[in-house]
Amino acid sequence: MRWLRVGALLVVFGLLIAAAGWMRPYGEPVRTDMDAYFLERTPEEVVVTNVVTAVVFDYRGFDTLGEATVLFTAVMAVALILRRWRR
Repeated sequence: MRWLRVGALLVVFGLLIAAAGWMRPYGEPVRTDMDAYFLERTPEEVVVTNVVTAVVFDYRGFDTLGEATVLFTAVMAVALILRRWRR
């Protein structure tokens, strides 16, 4: 059972390293006028005055939901790995 856990952790670690290699390099964004787009169009498209709130919850709502799901899954995985097993 212990080797299964170690193997699973090694596979996950390998996948994370591979994903880091597939990411595009850090630098200039592909589209540089996104900030102007949000600042100009938020009052028209979204009925909020706070642009940050509009971006997080309206424009990128599914992304925020995905981040919350990943965080919940990570917390549950750590809790399952670190809990004490009764025999």
